[in-house]
Amino acid sequence: MSDPDLEAMAQDELSRGMTLTWRDLNKVIPWGDTFEGISPAGRNVEVERNYLWAAEPGGDILCEVAVYGGPSR
Repeated sequence: MSDPDLEAMAQDELSRGMTLTWRDLNKVIPWGDTFEGISPAGRNVEVERNYLWAAEPGGDILCEVAVYGGPSR
């Protein structure tokens, strides 16, 4: 089941993650961050961003985003 509001929030956060430089991302690899925010529709959500090496350390970096509705799990 997809939720357009959560998908919009995830897309926005992915776009923000894509603006970080390789040097900035290299500091948080292979981790990420989780924070609480407000979705485009005004809902309380939890946003989780993970930064992963695409293949080998020192190469391309992938960013994945998940947005969950409601309070922290």
